[in-house]
Amino acid sequence: MLLKNKKILVGVTGSIAIYKALELIRLYIKAGAIVRVIMTDGAKKFINPITFEAISQNKVLCEDSENWDKSQDYNHIDIGKWSDIFVIAPASANTINRLSNGLADNLLLQTALAYPRMKLIAPAANTNMLKNPITQASLKMLKLCNYEIISSVTKELVCKDVGDGAMAEPQDIFDATCKELLKVDYWINRKVVLSGGGTIERIDDVRYLSNFSSGKMASSLARALYYKGADVCLVSTRGHENLPASIHLIKVESSNEMYEYLVDSIRVAKKGVLTKPTLMDSSSPTLILKKPYLFMVAAVSDYVPSFPQEGKLKKEMIGTSWNLELKQNMDILKSLDKEGLISIGFKAEMDEQVASTNATTMLEKKNLDGVCLNIINEENSFGSDNNSIELILKNNSYEFKGSKLDISLDILEKLKAEFNEYE
Repeated sequence: MLLKNKKILVGVTGSIAIYKALELIRLYIKAGAIVRVIMTDGAKKFINPITFEAISQNKVLCEDSENWDKSQDYNHIDIGKWSDIFVIAPASANTINRLSNGLADNLLLQTALAYPRMKLIAPAANTNMLKNPITQASLKMLKLCNYEIISSVTKELVCKDVGDGAMAEPQDIFDATCKELLKVDYWINRKVVLSGGGTIERIDDVRYLSNFSSGKMASSLARALYYKGADVCLVSTRGHENLPASIHLIKVESSNEMYEYLVDSIRVAKKGVLTKPTLMDSSSPTLILKKPYLFMVAAVSDYVPSFPQEGKLKKEMIGTSWNLELKQNMDILKSLDKEGLISIGFKAEMDEQVASTNATTMLEKKNLDGVCLNIINEENSFGSDNNSIELILKNNSYEFKGSKLDISLDILEKLKAEFNEYE
């Protein structure tokens, strides 16, 4: 229940992309949010309000239903006070330009003008309408006025033109909403580097050594960090599909490639975050130096082929048996420069008898601040969406069980409580 009891106000305008708003509301409700909808008269030409009432389980607010009875808070002032965030999706070019000029000649515009907190806006329009200099200037103005713009995407539009103008996918708008509602000061503007997936070590150009690690835990942790407001860089081999676009994703294969990108990413992370002032803010850029985090979630191969070959090795050349020579791989986590970082390693074990001992040894020998111990069994198999993890710190330990995203959010809360006092 990621958004349990969060109050979300969704504004829909006259656009063919309005059907996506239904899926967006479904995602909000599935995550535990309470949703109310404002519709313009233009929006009602595409979908009847009763459809939004059925999916949101709340009465739609429109020109005909505004009510100033204080017990109902269904007017453009009180509904803004009720909500935690205001999401306008889809936002037509007409609505964008009217918002930027402070017009308030319909209920949605009146609500937006009176709404003091963050507003998300997802444009949807023909490419020429969206790219018109007037609309672009309006979007820039809205960015200065407490609006977060969720970029449109390029695809074939309903008018058969191919170009930028399609509304962002509901999952992308959902992710942006989660970030606004769940971010906390501790993680905002904090650089975080993660590794994920099982490394791929080439034998030749068609064969390789790897393991069953899916990369899902690293991706769930990266998503949780994004929701909390961190500046996230994920170096991963697999399992990174459909992550929020703001997560800096570096796709790799081998352990050597992963190590090189981790070194570069850690070096960048240690430089901190430079915040840029807005046009309405005359102050200079500010360098924020929060201690970065490193989460080493990847399953790095213990051994690699001694002599990887170019091309494809033919079985006629190999013979009836193949003695593939391997050599011990580098220890990436031990080799990385962890000075000035809060470093958390991940350890997968199958033998419960020695799992805790091995995790504690890893904590000490690799100079880590914490280890996430994952015992692989029938309940927690490779590729599962659920997990069971014990977070082992130098003085405390915590156990978590559930979906990998829920566990990730819980881990971040414990780390914030543990290390916040030392900064």
